[in-house]
Amino acid sequence: MAKGRINYKTDEQIELMRKSNLLLGKAHGEIAKIIKPGVTTLALDKLAKEYIFDNNAIPSFLNYQEFPNTLCISVNEVVVHGIPSKYELKEGDIVSIDSGLILDGFHSDSAYTYAIGNVSKEVWKLMTVTKESLYLGIEQAVEGNRLGSIGYAIEQHAKKNGFYVVRQMTGHGIGSELHEPPVVPNYGKRGRGKRLKNGLTIAIEPMINIGTNEIYIENDKWTAKAEDNKPSAHYELSIAINNGKANILSTFEFIEQAIKNNDYISSP
Repeated sequence: MAKGRINYKTDEQIELMRKSNLLLGKAHGEIAKIIKPGVTTLALDKLAKEYIFDNNAIPSFLNYQEFPNTLCISVNEVVVHGIPSKYELKEGDIVSIDSGLILDGFHSDSAYTYAIGNVSKEVWKLMTVTKESLYLGIEQAVEGNRLGSIGYAIEQHAKKNGFYVVRQMTGHGIGSELHEPPVVPNYGKRGRGKRLKNGLTIAIEPMINIGTNEIYIENDKWTAKAEDNKPSAHYELSIAINNGKANILSTFEFIEQAIKNNDYISSP
């Protein structure tokens, strides 16, 4: 994760980031259209890569620190950074898809978790609470507040519902670089940490597990799994603070439109 000075954005730069995030939202929507049992995670990755390049953008993740693909696809107990493969999605899986792209010199970044067919009540609750925690964190991203209040809101919502925030993975600043200062933990103390100012652009991304906050990294040096091999959920949006409040730059609109027309998948 990058350290150093925060690169606050002008209104014009924020609008360029919104364009990048809008295209990313549309890419996510295209992926959501074809998710179903029997589809390989590599097939999803291929579609995303082609869509992004066809729209004159560049996948942010592809070759980033030697990551080999356009999407991070994390199934069931995989928390984040799953590498697309020949694995075929099946009934009862949950799968988070995380992606970013570069358009007009600015990165976008968002993630969404899907249920394939029917999942248990506990897993559905996990997905619901993780998505809710994202928006509770965003509510705290206002001018004058402090960074710790974002993480506090996320972690408290997870804890009161009996779930565990992954502490080893965090959100981050975003802009002309995929990962910029500051680090945005999904835990913290209310009223503590760096003060939030207009022009701050960050990606907030709670990763929440059913049974433990501990994770381990596979031999591929990317795939992060829950230590107890129980399911994990992940939602992410990029935001800007301007006019004193959180301005959501990413969008789930195209994903949620696709879900309505896809009988194989659902999400809270």
